[in-house]
Amino acid sequence: MSELKFTNEHECIMVDGDVAWVGITPYAQEALGDLVYVELPEVGKQVKKGEDFAVVESVKTAAEVYSPVDGEVIEANDNMPDDLALISKPVADGGWIAKIKISDPSQLEGLMDEAAYQDYLKTVD
Repeated sequence: MSELKFTNEHECIMVDGDVAWVGITPYAQEALGDLVYVELPEVGKQVKKGEDFAVVESVKTAAEVYSPVDGEVIEANDNMPDDLALISKPVADGGWIAKIKISDPSQLEGLMDEAAYQDYLKTVD
């Protein structure tokens, strides 16, 4: 069974075995506004927890997407650049930016579950 996890930077992660499907949360989507471009990571790229690996650009701003874990990008959502509306879908329904093979599963313990993330949002302006 997969579970959803969240970061303070508003990434949403669906964990399925040793793979993290990474997208952004509805909060981040709303803050960005209308998207104009998504820069996907290269397959095979090694990523480190907390480092940016993708960029989402809107008419307002550009925002980095940070990796929630150490690992390797094993797939990028090639449909997303041609269909930016995908990013507003849940991660499980095509709203993922990339899939990362997790190299250190213990890093998942530092991520929030949905209830903790909802509490965290109450503290964000």
